[in-house]
Amino acid sequence: MAISTSNKKKVLVTESFSPKGQALLAARDDIEMVHFPNMISAVDFAALLKSHAPVHGVALGATRFGESELEAAGDMKVVTRIGVGYDAVDVPALSRRKVPLMVAGTANSPSVAECALFMMLWLAKRAAEMHAVVKDGTWAARLGMLPFDLYGKTVLVIGFGRIGSRTAKRCLAMEMQVLVYDPYKPAAEITAAGCEPVADLEAALPRADFVTIHCPKTAETVGLFNAARLRLMKPTAYLINTARGGLIDEAALLDALVSGRIAGAGLDVFEQEPPPVGAALHALPNVIMAPHVAGVTREAVDRMSEQTARNILSVLDGEPIRQNVINQDVL
Repeated sequence: MAISTSNKKKVLVTESFSPKGQALLAARDDIEMVHFPNMISAVDFAALLKSHAPVHGVALGATRFGESELEAAGDMKVVTRIGVGYDAVDVPALSRRKVPLMVAGTANSPSVAECALFMMLWLAKRAAEMHAVVKDGTWAARLGMLPFDLYGKTVLVIGFGRIGSRTAKRCLAMEMQVLVYDPYKPAAEITAAGCEPVADLEAALPRADFVTIHCPKTAETVGLFNAARLRLMKPTAYLINTARGGLIDEAALLDALVSGRIAGAGLDVFEQEPPPVGAALHALPNVIMAPHVAGVTREAVDRMSEQTARNILSVLDGEPIRQNVINQDVL
């Protein structure tokens, strides 16, 4: 028997929520879904929440969420991210109201790990230059721009969580030496994975041919790679960031790239997103860029959306999936 609309739990889902995730919610006759644009403004989002109040759950893409949105929603029970990053969510505000913030667990970690490895390979194999040699008919120049192997090189993985550990596994498969810097992980766990734990980031940087960042954006990690740390890297080393913008000081990175203090960079994330058209970084031949899509493959969107739907339903059913809750204090 259908439940009357007045008794339904209202859930707002962003447009990037895949049909597979929607199907899980649509199968429930006690759930009413309302869609909203992924790039909605804060003013419009608050107005939307207020117009549909009470709202009991929300599946967020890039939209910010905090105290004013909680107030507008009226009776929020669960806030979820179709992803794993949550720097756009005011977690303390949710905790004060006993509202769990949930993320998609391991759903997109293989995709981000693949992107990090892809950027390493693109840079090592000088993909853009090799393509141009064939396209432009400058075949004779090819031996003056030789690519190099990942085999035997040293990679420093910053952060050994869901994504960092998977990236390390892929680098091991390429027969690289894998160093791991993560002050929150036991050294024994890193060693058991076949990697070398390093306790001193500054001491490890001069050893690395590649540095790949996989830590969250926090007060502790903003500006993690500043001018001083970039100076510690080899002039032949490459820096990869598929984590969050702001972990690298982009002005310092530009200077390091232009001056040859490091060899190149792969960036999926930026201090300002989208970055301004014509930014100086865009013109550099030793940089590969992507528009914050490392974890947004076709398969990952399906996996994340399905997990997000399960997260929402778990809370509304009174049995939250604990391992996906960020603010465990609310449980």
